[in-house]
Amino acid sequence: MDCLAIAATILAVLSLLQQQLYGHGELVGRGLTVRRSKVCDIFHGSWVFDKSYPLYQTPNCPFIEKQFDCSRNGRPDKGYLKFRWQPSSCNLPPFDGEDLLRRIRGKSIMFVGDSLSLNQWQSLTCMLHTAVPHAEYKSITVQGLSTFTFPEYDAKVMFSRNAFLVDLVSTPNGRVMKLDSIEGGKLWKGTDYLIFNTWHWWLHTGRKQPWDFIEEGNRTQRDMDRLVAYEKGLNTWAKWVDSNVNPSKTRVFFQGVSPDHMNSSDWGEPSAKNCEGQKQPIRGGSYPGRRHPAELVVEKVIRSMSKPVYLLNITTLSQLRKDGHPSVFGHGGHRDMDCSHWCLAGVPDTWNQLLYAALIELSN
Repeated sequence: MDCLAIAATILAVLSLLQQQLYGHGELVGRGLTVRRSKVCDIFHGSWVFDKSYPLYQTPNCPFIEKQFDCSRNGRPDKGYLKFRWQPSSCNLPPFDGEDLLRRIRGKSIMFVGDSLSLNQWQSLTCMLHTAVPHAEYKSITVQGLSTFTFPEYDAKVMFSRNAFLVDLVSTPNGRVMKLDSIEGGKLWKGTDYLIFNTWHWWLHTGRKQPWDFIEEGNRTQRDMDRLVAYEKGLNTWAKWVDSNVNPSKTRVFFQGVSPDHMNSSDWGEPSAKNCEGQKQPIRGGSYPGRRHPAELVVEKVIRSMSKPVYLLNITTLSQLRKDGHPSVFGHGGHRDMDCSHWCLAGVPDTWNQLLYAALIELSN
């Protein structure tokens, strides 16, 4: 066997070992779910106590929004900071922020979605900044697009606020959500990595409802079944991806559905009411409640697509973290109860560890 053949054999073995060690999530296409490894599903596991956590200290990231910094807002317990996600059959690759910046040198990552995408974007920018604390960074927000740049690495990590992905427009008659229109997609073109998210705002009613009418084709109505509307909107997004994304140039991810913990009966603790006062994750890897209905819609839509989308399947692992929300420490007082967003440091850091693992996988 010559030297080239020996080298090729060694590389093949190393690649196989890496897949067995870090076997990752799922890449979903038309009618198929293709697992990159049969050895491990990184989204199935449990939360374990790790005294080395958290991955960063929020005072080192002055750009984190106050609503996510639970410690600064007076949350007295610190145990929620000490839990690490442990897949059942393998280990996640240790997060290496400098390695990630090298991987995206000359490229851009864009989170597109609502304030849960903001949650994840802020987490990732902090994880990267603390990895290279002496590297210059620039952060600017213009008309709903926030751009965090590391000039030394020629890398951009962006957040585009777009709660529904489909268009929401103002008309003389009121605000209209157009289920079959996605003009906002013009902003997404040319990005190397797109991470989409939408769900949080689809159920809002009353004063928190940001639209007055729903429009589909030539039909306009006051309201409709929200889960049906959600699926229609996601199908419009899916058509946009299938028509506009070149997989050799742009990788598409869907963040999955971030759950709230407003009803403690869902996890078998009705006396708790909601997430307030929760200090421990749910033990084990199974959530006592039913699967999230929006999660099922996401999986259905992605399976119908012709272009590959990597599902960051964060729903179940996040359902287990009833302790991870700001609760009354989102704004430093009992003015509201936030069981939807997540404290930083906290659960979104794990979402980004999973994203990092996926990027390693997809680059092999």
